[in-house]
Amino acid sequence: MEVEENPQLQTRPESSPMEVEQIDRRPAALGDLRILPDEVLCAILTFLTPRDVARLSCVSSVMYILCNEEPLWMSICLDIANRQLQYKGSWKRTALDQLNVTFENNESCRKPLHFDGFNSLFLYRRLYRCYTSLNGFYYDTGNVERAKNLSIEEFHDKYDGQKPVLIAGLADTWPASTTWTTEELLKKYEDTAFKLSQRSRHKIKIKLKEYVSYIKLQHDEDPLYIFDEKFGETAPELLKDYSVPNIFKEDFFDVLNRDQRPPFRWLIIGPERSGASWHVDPALTSAWNTLLCGRKRWALYPPGRVPSGVTVHVNEEDGDVSIDTPSSLQWWLDFYPLLAEEDKPIECTQLPGETIFVPSGWWHCVLNLETTVAVTQNFVNSKNFEFVCLDMAPGYRHKGVCRAGLLALDDISIEDVRKNVLSLDNSLSCSDLSRKEKRIRVDQPAKGSENGSTIDGDLGEVEFSYDINFLAMFLDKERDHYTSLWSSSNSIGQREMREWLSKLWVEKPGIRDLIWKGACLALNADRWYTYVAEICTSHGLPLPTDDERLPVGTGSNPVYLAGDNVIKIFVEEGLEACLHSLGTELEFYSLLQKINSPLKNHIPNVLASGILYIENGLYKVQHWDGKGVPEVVANISPLVELEQVDYPFGLWSKRQFDFKKAGMSLPELVSAGSGSTIWPYVITQRCKGKIYAQIRDSISWEDTVNLASFLGEQMRNLHLVPCPALNDSIYSESQQKELLNANGYVEDDEDKICAPGEWNLFLRTLNRRKKDVCNRLTKWGDPIPRELIEKVEEYIPDGLGKVDMGSRSCTWIHSDVMDDNIHMEPCSVASRSAGTIDDPELIDNVYANGSDLGEPRHAWRPTHILDFSDLSVGDPISDLIPIYLDVFRGDPRLLKQFLDSYKLPFVKRGLNASAESNRFQRLSYRAMCYCILHDENVLGAVFGTWKELRKAKSWEEVEEAVWGDLNSYTGCC
Repeated sequence: MEVEENPQLQTRPESSPMEVEQIDRRPAALGDLRILPDEVLCAILTFLTPRDVARLSCVSSVMYILCNEEPLWMSICLDIANRQLQYKGSWKRTALDQLNVTFENNESCRKPLHFDGFNSLFLYRRLYRCYTSLNGFYYDTGNVERAKNLSIEEFHDKYDGQKPVLIAGLADTWPASTTWTTEELLKKYEDTAFKLSQRSRHKIKIKLKEYVSYIKLQHDEDPLYIFDEKFGETAPELLKDYSVPNIFKEDFFDVLNRDQRPPFRWLIIGPERSGASWHVDPALTSAWNTLLCGRKRWALYPPGRVPSGVTVHVNEEDGDVSIDTPSSLQWWLDFYPLLAEEDKPIECTQLPGETIFVPSGWWHCVLNLETTVAVTQNFVNSKNFEFVCLDMAPGYRHKGVCRAGLLALDDISIEDVRKNVLSLDNSLSCSDLSRKEKRIRVDQPAKGSENGSTIDGDLGEVEFSYDINFLAMFLDKERDHYTSLWSSSNSIGQREMREWLSKLWVEKPGIRDLIWKGACLALNADRWYTYVAEICTSHGLPLPTDDERLPVGTGSNPVYLAGDNVIKIFVEEGLEACLHSLGTELEFYSLLQKINSPLKNHIPNVLASGILYIENGLYKVQHWDGKGVPEVVANISPLVELEQVDYPFGLWSKRQFDFKKAGMSLPELVSAGSGSTIWPYVITQRCKGKIYAQIRDSISWEDTVNLASFLGEQMRNLHLVPCPALNDSIYSESQQKELLNANGYVEDDEDKICAPGEWNLFLRTLNRRKKDVCNRLTKWGDPIPRELIEKVEEYIPDGLGKVDMGSRSCTWIHSDVMDDNIHMEPCSVASRSAGTIDDPELIDNVYANGSDLGEPRHAWRPTHILDFSDLSVGDPISDLIPIYLDVFRGDPRLLKQFLDSYKLPFVKRGLNASAESNRFQRLSYRAMCYCILHDENVLGAVFGTWKELRKAKSWEEVEEAVWGDLNSYTGCC
């Protein structure tokens, strides 16, 4: 673009000084960019690096102005912040401090730059918001109902799940009512670092004394405020300063351990002009917020009523909800005055000592009129439990309707949806409602009352109702909890959701009807129970009891208990993946019996296996032992080529499938797993006792050490099991040509690998993951350091396998030995080593695989390793990753105990290798590579366990800290 060369004031030569005509400098200063509004230009600048912004400021006078705006440098600073924040009086200075750039204090010697001829309404309005004072902001009682001395019954009958209420007196006896001011908190917590409101992809903390200094100095349009969900761990004494009011005591998340439950309580400290912009609380939970000092202005709209100026986006793939909204201050200044009286929100000013209750699904916006300190908690109770479960369910349309009401339905009649859900013949499937657009956009408010709203137009006069039965109509019944993408905006993950409902089922039997309704919404519990019943009937097994109606475990496939049996239905990633999982598992079990491996004594016995399918609306079961192609899938063309071998879906076919899968995107994997009406299953013997995940915090150190020895021994047994021969017949002619050449080595033109056949698929799969490694690590983000992501390409070279890896032969690998796949039984201390059980009757009465055992008896011993559906073949070092990071939690003492019991070497001895080859032979290097290239976010566990490594400057530093002990291990045959 062409821009002005000299940003000087332009005048007419013949004019006198008094007749100087001011010329608009914007067109010449911006060149072709002049067509963009100032707000767009400012938004674009936030995507640039600090260095690029500095360079751009030298282009022209207008660019100089735009590139020195404080809001821009605030955005830059928060994006690059990698340690505790220390405000330096301006955001540009603070950003340069973060970059360790010296900023000389020479402003007093430098003449300020002034540019006439440039006016920007956008910048002026933003500057006004930065310096406006709210001292004169109007105060009134508002129209939110007020109450005092509410009983639990009154609260539940009149307000809970219905409408907001401002309650006085709940904090009168709290120590916090007098000690939670910035002045008092500074006396005790000045050097304590608290988390700031989330403005970047990083978790930024600031010491309280630095934050109070920031409050006094800042003139930000939307000031940072402390919003810390970990304040109870950071400063435990603060938890003693308040208590949960009795009317809010019921909280279904209480059954979870503290580290399992999602964030639920926050310390909030904010200056004048700060606040929370329009939002609906996560997971449709309800909340209470108690103000201890200062004043807050609240605005609220009922569920489904989108505030003016707000746009809701719902991702069609996973239902992730994001909101475009002005800041709290901007909304109050720019949007609120334009609202008609009937469109104004419910509002109030909250004073110190008052508690406001916000029901599930209500939109709310908060503006601090002065410096405030508050505490808030979200909760799930009997009133909002079903809404929370609905919000967790996979899909997208119901999430949009919950937040945006009927505005989310801009391309289909509500009556059609109603008929679809209620019709007995199900003439219109929910899958027909999928949209072509990537997202649903909502940008117009709807008129309505507190309990519902109506909208004109194509939908007709239809009332929106925040009723669970009404909202459940919009669920996509074809989307399954186990095979669909889980929304990143959900407060907990898929596995945590199942564990939560299972715990509720056991610990709160009095509300099982309610829990079942929630489980049907979130887990398709009714559907899976029907499937399990069909399998049980086919094999003559007892049906699951009422205690066993919900799936157990935290795996990716439904697992049910039925008497002495465990039934697992394979659903993850589609039919082909499921057939390979079960086929490989059955091939492995057969091989264990054939060679009489001692490992077979520590794997649950397989009692039966088969295929469940739907044909003409009827459920049918076909028994299948893994050999041959089941008749029900024989007509599926991609699979018929596999009929020539004993286990057509066995190990080597699965490795080929895994290689293909490594080149697929996540949406492709999800698409492959959807819509199946055929499900493989396996029935195994039920173990007595408990999984390690449930008792790990209660067993002794000696028991944990014994577990490490047990795992070392069983992994040794696993890795000694011979792999089946690589059979050419499982591949088509084109695949054989790609994989095998005349001398028995594998060469792939794409990946340039030359390695023994047994290594080929393993290495080629790693190479496919390597090609996308930067994108995957960036997507996973925090706590993986950005500096390391930028260096990952040079740490892991292209073409793994070009050099001799120095490993012994590929082996079977379990791939998933985690704390929920290890089974323990109680025993006496004296008999632990002897392997006898202390009290047989106790064992007989114990629930298995996730059921309650009560307090542990004396000691625990490991007995079984569970879930071999992720079996694969590859480098045995791979199996160390889940064991060390998940089971041992990074404890080097347990890793040493494991290796002492394992005893096998990981590399061949006596190799004369090159320097590059030696790098691959370094066990710590290979283990670190496998962590980086893992298809799960293993690095999240690494940097979560070794928090000090978040400041690491190189991958070698991480490698040495995590896996360095491996380099002294030699093993013995």
